Amino acid sequence: MLRTSTAEPTETGILWKVRKDVTRYSSLLVRSNLTLTVMLENVVNDVFTGVYHVNVSFIYYNGTRVSSFAPDVDWNRKLALHSGKLTENLYQAPADLIIPISDDGEHGCWFRIRSESDIPSRQIKIPVNTLRAVLEVYVSFHGNDEFWYSNPPDSYIRLNNITTGRGHGAYREIYVSIDGIYVGSELPFPVIFTGGINPLFWEPVVAIGAFDLPSYDFDLSPFLGLLLDGEFHSLSLGVTDGISYWLVDANLHIWLDHHSSAVRAQSLSYEAPALIVKRTSRFKQLDGSFNIIARRKTQFSGWVNSSSGNIITHILQQFRFKSSIHFESNGTRKVVNHKIVSRTESKMEFETGGLLTRAVTRKRYPLSVITLNAPRMENGSYLSLTNVSHGFIEKYTNGRISRSVYNSQQCWGWMMVMDHSVVNGGASTNQSFSYSDEFGCYSRTVAATNGTLIADNSTIICSTSM
Repeated sequence: MLRTSTAEPTETGILWKVRKDVTRYSSLLVRSNLTLTVMLENVVNDVFTGVYHVNVSFIYYNGTRVSSFAPDVDWNRKLALHSGKLTENLYQAPADLIIPISDDGEHGCWFRIRSESDIPSRQIKIPVNTLRAVLEVYVSFHGNDEFWYSNPPDSYIRLNNITTGRGHGAYREIYVSIDGIYVGSELPFPVIFTGGINPLFWEPVVAIGAFDLPSYDFDLSPFLGLLLDGEFHSLSLGVTDGISYWLVDANLHIWLDHHSSAVRAQSLSYEAPALIVKRTSRFKQLDGSFNIIARRKTQFSGWVNSSSGNIITHILQQFRFKSSIHFESNGTRKVVNHKIVSRTESKMEFETGGLLTRAVTRKRYPLSVITLNAPRMENGSYLSLTNVSHGFIEKYTNGRISRSVYNSQQCWGWMMVMDHSVVNGGASTNQSFSYSDEFGCYSRTVAATNGTLIADNSTIICSTSM
């Protein structure tokens, strides 16, 4: 329900709060005798001696309970007798059932992926009256892949005899398969954790997504023809070009036909051409440039013969990826430019032609990191100067519903580093956030310098567009 990380420790201790809307898990939260599991790993040694005290609270808001397919109202009438009007019901209501796709919990509820050949899977069997299925995938990246978006190719590391495992290039793609059949993929948002790049950037403002990592939705409805046979099927998760290590798990959200004990389904079309990727590499010793351009376009469709008619789901997804890493000044200056653009369209219609719903999600994830490291001093310390520009931009439309998020950060600073620890430095972070939907708008700007918040302004007027 929540993938998070921790704040950087201080000698006097630190307090922080994380809030998340978990309405989509309502089918779980209305049940009794629930077991809540929290895992928060810690490092305790001679330097880091602190422990965590964690309090988790759920806030329930009063409101009319909404069922995903309005069992008390004839669905055809709800849809204006197939008049083609968009219905918000299907995409707004929480799922009737959620099936976890996770590890056995011995070392956490997530799968640990150490290489692209690690493809963990779970056997699933879903109800035979399933109308819609969406897989929500959580990922986080650690170890040698924490900064995957800035990793050079292995050839650069090998030929320069660099002692690091942070390589394998700067392209990563999360993908899902059912019984070995590819059913979708996503390019992950490059979250920067609180100790990342320059830890002084993230006091008291943390990087986008660091305390609430984004999840990624895969609409599996076109593949219900494969799943609705009452048998178990293998659902697998993988990371293209991934190295050690990624923590991955998922939730399968299922909507049921409350007027039928079983429905029939069948796939109609499957277009999943191979990823188109172009990699160029040119370097001499420690200086050089590495570029990756990639794109993918997939289309899936399938029908479900429900109690309200034969419903066809079409999924169209396309994304573009561009990355450049440039080293100069004998490798002491590094410039990373990383950009992800994607568009996903999910359309549901009756076989007779009446449109049920059409949802479009657009995403843009720009990232720029410039780092300059001065030569080491006699005591082994060195000066590092860094600029970071980071953005999370999403827009969702579905009929009359339109929601957009614009979140941008600009950071600059310096630090003296010795033995992988910051001994001195200064940093500033400016952040601009805006959210708008059919009910209104909210925006907020904050600025922090050297660990102190110097500006914090909010308004209900948003001027930033996607």
